Amino acid sequence: QVQLVESGGGLVQAGGSLRLSCAASGIIFGIRTMAWYRQAPGKQRELVAGLSGGGSANYADSVKGRFTISRDNAKNTVYLQMNTLNAEDTAVYYCYSVIKDGSSRYRDFWGQGTQVTVSS
Repeated sequence: QVQLVESGGGLVQAGGSLRLSCAASGIIFGIRTMAWYRQAPGKQRELVAGLSGGGSANYADSVKGRFTISRDNAKNTVYLQMNTLNAEDTAVYYCYSVIKDGSSRYRDFWGQGTQVTVSS
């Protein structure tokens, strides 16, 4: 069974930085998209940043220039470097990936979420 385990969330002051990590483990034959979503209280889950298997990245307009997504294919890990954080970035951040698992099919997987709180 594939699992995505996030780490790196926490409390930070406005203007500060955090780095989130998400490691995929289990029976993995291939990984396509790796991405980060977030969900703030009372709001829908939204895409923050995504990275295709070919290395193309896309970002939500609200984080462009502040956040950077990257991946280490050897470690099956995706990172989200978040700089110049503000209160609007407060949310639970979820890792998402499309992974070819033991079923030999590509399937969607989600992490359990990690809380990011930015104090103003």
